Amino acid sequence: MDEPDRWRHMSSAPRDGSRILVTVRPSEQGPAEVDMAFWARADQFGIEGWRASDSSPGRIVEYAEPELKCWMPLPSANLSKGSMPSPWEEDDVPLLDGSGI
Repeated sequence: MDEPDRWRHMSSAPRDGSRILVTVRPSEQGPAEVDMAFWARADQFGIEGWRASDSSPGRIVEYAEPELKCWMPLPSANLSKGSMPSPWEEDDVPLLDGSGI
């Protein structure tokens, strides 16, 4: 994927099981945050949808589509430990990918 350090609209996120970074919208539980997630097919543990990568059988953390604001590919392994991107905190912009009509 090109330009890995850029937030993208969730409609373009890969649904092949690969791990990605997502911005989780702010809620009553706290401010916006970045999490690692993946698209999971329905199985005995949950329905098809976005799951946090630290989910485990019997302890599934699922995200509803509206909870996720945008995504980006995982950074390369050679980045420094403190270089996790900040969550996208701007208004919802359907043009994060530069597309738009």
